[in-house]
Amino acid sequence: AGELTSTVLHVAARSLAAQGLSIYGDHQDVMAVRQTGFAMLSSSSVQEAHDTAAIAQLATLRSRVPFVHFFDGFRTSHEENSVELLTDDQLRTLVPESLVRAHRRRALSPEHPYIRGTAQNPDIYFQGREAANPYYLEVPGVVQTAMDEFAALTGRGYRLVEYHGDPEADRVVVIMGSGAQTVRSTIDHLVARGEKVGVVQLRLYRPLPVEQVLAAIPASARVVAVLDRTKEPGSGGEPLFLDIAAAIGEAHAAGRRVSTSSTSGMPLLVGGRYGLSSKEFTPAMVVGIFDELALPSPRPRFTIGINDDVTMLSLPYDPSIDLEDPATLRAVFYGLGSDGTVGANKNTVKILGAIDDTYAQGYYVYDSKKSGSRTVSHLRFGPHPIEAPYLVSQ
Repeated sequence: AGELTSTVLHVAARSLAAQGLSIYGDHQDVMAVRQTGFAMLSSSSVQEAHDTAAIAQLATLRSRVPFVHFFDGFRTSHEENSVELLTDDQLRTLVPESLVRAHRRRALSPEHPYIRGTAQNPDIYFQGREAANPYYLEVPGVVQTAMDEFAALTGRGYRLVEYHGDPEADRVVVIMGSGAQTVRSTIDHLVARGEKVGVVQLRLYRPLPVEQVLAAIPASARVVAVLDRTKEPGSGGEPLFLDIAAAIGEAHAAGRRVSTSSTSGMPLLVGGRYGLSSKEFTPAMVVGIFDELALPSPRPRFTIGINDDVTMLSLPYDPSIDLEDPATLRAVFYGLGSDGTVGANKNTVKILGAIDDTYAQGYYVYDSKKSGSRTVSHLRFGPHPIEAPYLVSQ
């Protein structure tokens, strides 16, 4: 990042070892590198991860800012789902050869020697850091342009920040990663019941596209809950929450944003944690969050999906709520590690998913105990796209 070298790191985001080691997914590792100067793009599904990989490559070559493209470890990285693959011709069209050649020309070579990585003292170091500002200011525009070109090529459109829900929502959730799929599908159910709720899905996290975030949150929002799939002990709030709070607070103080549903002119901001180490995040939990936001004074900080009997931060919810498409068939297979059950189920997903107008999803629960431990295969099949990044429970 310091030398503005185009790079993309594709990261299956996972937990950090704390009181114990965990190989499962959340956002703790990528949040630990957000100060490095890498731009950060988030994907919420298997299809989106495939598409964003190409978008990130184009964006880094154009902007010269390196990118971390991250998606939820295991929940997205190990999920099988029906996708539309990019062809080699589409990739060649999307990423011009001229950008690749320009990148190669910047390589260190004895044919055109150039010195980098020198020692710098107080007289110039500060100025050099600030000189990179124009590159980062251009990144949101560069990424959105890449997304627009990708949409024109494939028909699959993305935005840096997307809003889904009632345009006059009074309760709004901000989230990124696979949990966004769960919130979106739950909101469709709640809006159909007449509830005024919505979700803001963030794709570009660094540099934070402040204006797009502010534009996405309806002025009618009375309360905004920012959900983080990470934990930063000792902080006043988790990373995404602090960023959204700063964006809204500064805009309100400058008179650029006024809430139409708050006497103070600013929505109430609350922060929640969910899904650490691939802990389940289901539609029932999303309903529980919106129920909390409907209260006159929702908790300023909360967790969802666990029973916190230590600091009492967890929200209650009804686990029996099932909002899945009734046309989707669900199956659970139990096996023992190395007995072939997982492999057989992966083949089943691929065979059925190859049938026209049939969508398939597979997710497999196993861990580092390897042979002999229990494995659980969660399969879904149906006539509609399957956007359910959580386990089959019914």
